[in-house]
Amino acid sequence: MAISRLKISNLRNLGAVDLHPSAQLNLIFGANGSGKTSLLEAIHLLGSGRSFRSHRIQPIINHQQDSFVLFSQTSDAQSIGIERGRGTVSQTKIDGSNISSAANLASLLPIQVLEAHSFELIEGPANLRRSYLDWLVFHVKHEFHQSWKSYRKALKHRNNLLRRGRMDRLELRPWEAEIFRTAKQIDQCRLECYELLSPIFNEVAEDFLGETPVKLAYFRGWDFDKELESVFEDGYERDQKLGYSWYGPHRADLKLRVGGHPADQALSRGQQKLLVCALKIAIGRAYKKIVGKQCVYLIDDLPAELDAGNQRRMATWLSDIGAQVFVTAVELQPLLDAWAELDTADQAMFHVKHGLIEQQ
Repeated sequence: MAISRLKISNLRNLGAVDLHPSAQLNLIFGANGSGKTSLLEAIHLLGSGRSFRSHRIQPIINHQQDSFVLFSQTSDAQSIGIERGRGTVSQTKIDGSNISSAANLASLLPIQVLEAHSFELIEGPANLRRSYLDWLVFHVKHEFHQSWKSYRKALKHRNNLLRRGRMDRLELRPWEAEIFRTAKQIDQCRLECYELLSPIFNEVAEDFLGETPVKLAYFRGWDFDKELESVFEDGYERDQKLGYSWYGPHRADLKLRVGGHPADQALSRGQQKLLVCALKIAIGRAYKKIVGKQCVYLIDDLPAELDAGNQRRMATWLSDIGAQVFVTAVELQPLLDAWAELDTADQAMFHVKHGLIEQQ
């Protein structure tokens, strides 16, 4: 899936933008603060309903306007439209019909982002790595989304009852039964996708990190040799004191280790950046291999994060995946150099200046 047309109105410092991107490579350059990252942010909003830069809508809207509007058309002629305002204005449409779930956007426009905060994937909390894996699970296992929604609903009710203090244990049973049922489904979906992802990650990581062996391991959120039912039973008093459920799929993680040590402790900062690149490439490659479709990569300020050799390595992998790429830099030449030896006849260049975007 690729974006064939992109329209942006009043998002941050961007004015009226109407672009026809390349289905393969889009090189975006301009001075800091010109609006390059805002362009990527707009695409991310179209594919997820949210920004990768802010949890709040207000800062995204141009300060002189009441709302922003986004529109895209995909390579198979499907359209996405989003409007967000300062008041109650909030519309999301696919092919002109209102939708209420961001999952519809994610299904239509699968996106991977590589920007400054992506490197928290290594040393950040488990939910970041869990979300990383769940991106693939969502696109590969269509039953996963509903199971995850049902699990979270049941978990919320159990936690609310635990916080009430003294209670009849029987009140927990219906919610625990739903937790156990959906937990098995979620774990099985994640495990199968992890097993598909792992060998692909090993191949990519070896190319980026050479002889530094990084082991990727799946932790399901409770011990593999125990049933969740017995874990809940044994930990009931602890959960009651805490006021929430300690174990379960909501505590799942992908463990990254080097020689038995956590990757964030064993690797230098530069090596951690390469590891994140390997993770991002691996999941896009797994998606392409399993689903047979391309995803969209948004890469912000590539030269600031990687040296010239690794920029070329990144470009080679992205070209191999066949993804649609939007990549930014202050200067155009480093981007041209990164893709210089690759067959990228289908490419577009965009110069961003003071919120205006000109196709070169």
